[in-house]
Parts: sequence; structure tokens; C-alpha cells
Amino acid sequence: MKNYALTAVALALTAGTAHAGGLDRSGTPIDPLFESGNYAELLFAYVIPDVTGNDVLGNSYSNVADNFALFGGALKMDIGQQLSFALIFDQPYGADINYGGNPAATMLGGTFAEANSNAITGLLRYKFNDRFSVYAGPRILKADGKITLSGLAYGPLSGYHVNFASDEGFGYVVGAAFEIPDIALRAAVTYHSSIDLKFNTTDSFATPAANTKSELPQSLELAVQSGIAQDTLVFGSVRWSDWSAFTIDPPSLFVPNLAELDDAYTFELGVGHRFSDKFSASISGTYDLKGSDSLVSPLAPTNGKMSLGIGGKYKLNDMVDISAGIRYTWLGDALPETGTPDVARGNFKNNNAISVGLKLGVHF
Repeated sequence: MKNYALTAVALALTAGTAHAGGLDRSGTPIDPLFESGNYAELLFAYVIPDVTGNDVLGNSYSNVADNFALFGGALKMDIGQQLSFALIFDQPYGADINYGGNPAATMLGGTFAEANSNAITGLLRYKFNDRFSVYAGPRILKADGKITLSGLAYGPLSGYHVNFASDEGFGYVVGAAFEIPDIALRAAVTYHSSIDLKFNTTDSFATPAANTKSELPQSLELAVQSGIAQDTLVFGSVRWSDWSAFTIDPPSLFVPNLAELDDAYTFELGVGHRFSDKFSASISGTYDLKGSDSLVSPLAPTNGKMSLGIGGKYKLNDMVDISAGIRYTWLGDALPETGTPDVARGNFKNNNAISVGLKLGVHF
């Protein structure tokens, strides 16, 4: 299999939803680092979730998860035979939750959450030879958000609103890869460090402006691909994110931690095939483990997920290619809860999301 050139068409379909795997959206990609020669890409994805349910009083919530778009981009360049670098932009974490209904007559009516993030990662890769390489670099992330607690489930806290002003934090990425180019084999393990943030916080309780500390999770991923036949490639990955360490604890003495999430474990398996010199395609599935029980935060009312995606890549010429794909996600059933001890306030089941993605790649 000399000169095996097929690559997996994973494209923007790693973009999931904000309702499984903590608040992960982009999967913190590093794939551009392994492109041959000098390379740049632009990526767009759009996610359409359908997250419906009922509260324990029988009130229905038509769709509490808003549609959202994701943007990404990367630049990779070689510096000699053994050294290369990449700059990668992504929007790794987010939330868009909005419950309809009268707060005085429903358990969760008016509950709202919005979170946004942007990150830039710089990676430097050193190749010891054509098989072994290591890479590392800094990561800067900027995030903000706001939350409203509303409905009978929150008792005297109903109507509480808190705003987290934008803050920046720094982390790092380290990894290593083993490759056998003749059979398109690559195994790469990548660690993203946690990132500490300190949001300037204001709320409706007129609490004096203060800082809310938060820690975005560390993660570890093993990604493997290999040719198995002429023009055919299998690929897969296992990823862990430390979401159990994530907290949002506003300065008000009366408001508890607003984020209680389980660690996320995500598994992916797929196959790609090159049908011609210009066109290749792939199909892949992912599975996110469910949490320790069905009780979840109303701000993330699903539990685990499964998805199936297909994608295609077309080479317009020797320099430019375009990729597109679609993914269908089955979101796991969950019971939104509040209180101490936890008390189920609703039931969300049979939910899904559709993700579409487009990527433009240029070698130069």
C-alpha cells in the first residue's frame, strides 16, 4: 500500500450538541497538524436539536434547546523536514437552553442558559523520523455566559438571574504520534489541560460584584486510523473529559453550584473509502456513555448519546478540496432535577439532533 493517500472524512461532524459529553461542542480538534505540506482550512457546522419533555405537573416543553452554529479554522505550515506548526481556532464549549411556560404554573418555565466560548491553540510538532513525533503548545480560551433559574422547581430562587462577564484563561496541549505511512497507520494520544477562568459576576440578588471561579475540564484522547485494504481506511477514537471537576458557583450565599456534570467518555468508530482520485467518503458512529443515573441538570436535560454520520470529500484540484456531511444523533433520556437531595422535576425522552457540516481545505 505504498503512497496510500486516503484520509478519513471526519470534517465538522465531530460537532455534537451541547446536551451530551458535558458542554463539549467541537471536540478540540488537532487533525490539521497532520496534513501534508502547508495547509489552511475553514469550517462551518450547524446543529438542530429537538429536546422536548414534560414536567411532573404534566406541562410540556416543546423544544428547550436552540439551534446553534459553529465556526472553525486552521493554518498549518512546515518549518523544514522535521518541524511544523499549526494554529487552530474552534468554539469548544457552549449551551443554548430556554424553557417556555409560565414560571408560576410550571416546574421549569423561564429557565434559561447561554454559554459561549472561543479558543486558539498553537501547536509545534517535531518528527524524530517518519514514524515517531511529538507535539505541544499553548491554548487560550475566552468564555462568557448567563443563567436564569425559573419555575416552581426552584422555590424562592425562581427568577434568579446571573451574568458571567467574558474572561480568558490559558492552558496547554501535549501529545505524541506513531505512524506507518505506507499503510496510512497513525495512532495519536493528545492531552488538553484544564483551564481556569474567573468571571466577573453580577446577579439579580444585587450581590456585590464579585468573581466566580470555574475550571474547564482537562481531556485525554486516543485516536487511531489504519488502511485495511486498497483505498479503504478504518478510524476510531476514545476520549475522556473531566466534567465532574467543572463548577459554576455564584458568589451569592443563597445560590448553589449551578453545574453538576458527570465525566464524559466518547467512543467513535468509522470507515472511509476513496472511490476515485477526486472523491472519498466515510461513515462513522459515536457513543457517549450515560451518567451515573438519569438525574441531570435542567440546563443540560439529556443523558448520553449515539450518533451516525456520513460525509464526502471532493478534490476540486491539486490544491483545493471541499468536504460536507450530515450526522443524526439520538439523545439519551433524562430526568431534570433540582433540590438537595435531588428531586426529579420532569421527564425528557425520545430526543434527537441533526448536525450538518462544511469544510474548505487548501494546500499551498
